[in-house]
Amino acid sequence: MKKMQLSILDQSPIRQGSNAQQAFRETLELAAFAESLGFHRFWVSEHHSTDALAGSAPEILIAAIAQHTNTIRVGSGGIMLPHYSAYKVAEIASTLACLFPDRIDLGVGRAPGTDMVSAKALSHDGKTRFDKFPEMVQQLQSMLFDDDFQPSVKPRPTIPSPLWMLGSSPDSAVLAGERGLPYNFALFINPHMDARILDYYRQQFQPSPHCSKPYCSLTVNVVCAETEQEAKRLALSRQISFLRFATGKGDSRICTPEEASQVILSADEQQFIEQRSAHAAIGTPEQVRDKLFELAELFSADELMTVTITHDFNARLRSYQLLADTFKLSPPDS
Repeated sequence: MKKMQLSILDQSPIRQGSNAQQAFRETLELAAFAESLGFHRFWVSEHHSTDALAGSAPEILIAAIAQHTNTIRVGSGGIMLPHYSAYKVAEIASTLACLFPDRIDLGVGRAPGTDMVSAKALSHDGKTRFDKFPEMVQQLQSMLFDDDFQPSVKPRPTIPSPLWMLGSSPDSAVLAGERGLPYNFALFINPHMDARILDYYRQQFQPSPHCSKPYCSLTVNVVCAETEQEAKRLALSRQISFLRFATGKGDSRICTPEEASQVILSADEQQFIEQRSAHAAIGTPEQVRDKLFELAELFSADELMTVTITHDFNARLRSYQLLADTFKLSPPDS
């Protein structure tokens, strides 16, 4: 098995009986813990109008996380570019890069990260701009990396950070390739995608001044525990909560494993959970490691990014500890 970079995407989950303040404290603690274990990157997501996930402003979380850590790369997974102006996002990225040199990743995506009512509320005039995403990506690239880009409106300061394309569809893969960007495919969002999606990205890739060759990361749901039974028990909390979120029925905050085990599922609901978990890595450290390497080979990924959500924060920490141990990650300066 080849050496594989391993990273974390954290969504600041809110569990039943807790709140957003605690979710953010846990994100900061988890980031420092991830750094001590030797994880490569720690990214945070953007979601709006949900009771289950606290992170609606990744740029603020990135600054807090980078301040609480020393070496791990910190980034957005991602900033939903159509909600904002490319100019402002360039300013945010450059400011973070000034504060934390050589540690910031700027990941951008097209998805709303919310329902369409909230998406319209986030827009400037009540009109969403998802169709403008390719144009905005080009503007952002020019502002960050083109020295000759309209000096009168070029953001100041301009300290480029690696710019990533995030996505879960062929459209995002094509755009990432055409724009010469590294690409993070959200398998945890779209587990039904043809495994050739990253090959398609590579075929479309056009080298850019800041990215000379294709580079792919694959983001996967992971729950690791001492036994397969315990891992499945822990994972059921998120599965039930996501089902509630998707159907709009019940409290979508992360429920306890005990509550999750008492939920009576219809055949359709059971099928939904099984389909959503088709490419999840859930089990013992060895099972999770083998599944992740299998997915990396199937999708031809250069890097793996993991999402772990459990009701018990200590179980989440333990999952990452076991994952780091089985991948033999090296702590900084060790």
